[in-house]
Amino acid sequence: MESTPAAAVAPAKPSLSKKPSPSFRLRNGSLNAVRLRRVFDLFDRNGDGEITLDEMASALDALGLGADRSGLEAAVGGYIPAGAAGLRFDDFESLHRALGDALFGPIPEVDEVDDEGDMKEAFRVFDEDGDGFISAAELQAVLKKLGLPEARNLDTVQEMICNVDRDHDGRVDFGEFKVMMQGVTVWGA
Repeated sequence: MESTPAAAVAPAKPSLSKKPSPSFRLRNGSLNAVRLRRVFDLFDRNGDGEITLDEMASALDALGLGADRSGLEAAVGGYIPAGAAGLRFDDFESLHRALGDALFGPIPEVDEVDDEGDMKEAFRVFDEDGDGFISAAELQAVLKKLGLPEARNLDTVQEMICNVDRDHDGRVDFGEFKVMMQGVTVWGA
């Protein structure tokens, strides 16, 4: 039996026995776009609108994923347009979609009922105590976990709550959250 050199063996498509993780990709496009934009902005350390391979390697290293520069270049390089220094948001989004499709298969078309479920799932991330409301403290805790600078100042977080709080009770219920999320526009996307 002949042996094939290791370099000639094509990598197998990852085989996952479970459904796509909501933490990787949401079915609701607007929620996914917001999350992707935040990740993009965190990776884009210098804020120039592009993620260079160095910035991506640094971000992956910071996450404890030990980025291999040559492997990263091979995987990501095809998404960087000719003449660009790195991935723009649209390129990053295409890379994310391709990775999701390769790992989990394409997202099937979903109806509004599924969008409602995704919205409830997202709400539960913020509603840490499960009381059906997002308080300023809960929002601040989630913003801290995301590493967002808005989390540093409780007054800023309370202002964010006030901007969404239609019944002026000092917290956000699911209806208010849903209205806010349906009106989200991702600038620059």
